[in-house]
Amino acid sequence: MPHKAQRLLCVAMHDVSPVTWPQCERLLAALSVVAPFPATLLVVPQYYRDSGARGDREFCRALGLRLRIGDELALHGFRHHDDEPVHGLADRLVRTLYTSAEGEFSRVSQAQAYGRILAGVRWFKEQDWPLQGFVAPAWLMSAGTWSALRMLPLRYTTTLTRLHLLSEGCSYPTANLTFSTRTLVRRAVSHAWTEVAYRLGQNAPVVRLGLHPVDADYPGVVRHWQSLLEHFLPTHTAVTKAHACELVQAAQTHD
Repeated sequence: MPHKAQRLLCVAMHDVSPVTWPQCERLLAALSVVAPFPATLLVVPQYYRDSGARGDREFCRALGLRLRIGDELALHGFRHHDDEPVHGLADRLVRTLYTSAEGEFSRVSQAQAYGRILAGVRWFKEQDWPLQGFVAPAWLMSAGTWSALRMLPLRYTTTLTRLHLLSEGCSYPTANLTFSTRTLVRRAVSHAWTEVAYRLGQNAPVVRLGLHPVDADYPGVVRHWQSLLEHFLPTHTAVTKAHACELVQAAQTHD
């Protein structure tokens, strides 16, 4: 992990697509009022089977601009939609209650996962965008997805509580703060949980703030993100996930 004196903050913008980009821009701009920071933008090539990012030149230009100011682009699934059959109560709870049919990679085979991720990798290459990371929607990955990732030229993935360096075959704990905004109750619980997670994560070597486009529609959520950013920036260095991997690996080598 990073040296004890160097604690890291990774801000990740989830669900980035042409349809969500206006919300993403509003949220990122609101947080930038606190202080400039690099963000990792988790891009969905074909969000919910729409025409997708791949054919949207204006959207691609906007992402290219974000790259030039220091942000990172990472692959966030392919469609962001889970259409595999549900088996049993536990499966239903995870895939419909925890996440509303968004766990695209939660039950796919190795071949399915490989095909979808490879299509995303090729699209990034067509755009001449550097790509180091893949993050599955809702952080849910089947055994087949893990197998597929080991066959692809990617450096890292993240799960709910860990940063995984794929080629090294190792992972590191992280503190991950995120909001669920689907209902009033979920928003209230998320406010309470992020306060707890903030206190638990103050001394964590890597803290992740997981933003979602819909957060921009709730002023109270935006203010809470701003407050968290204000709290962490004095003690944590803001970096992209790719940069965090470099620092983590360098610290591990040094130790």
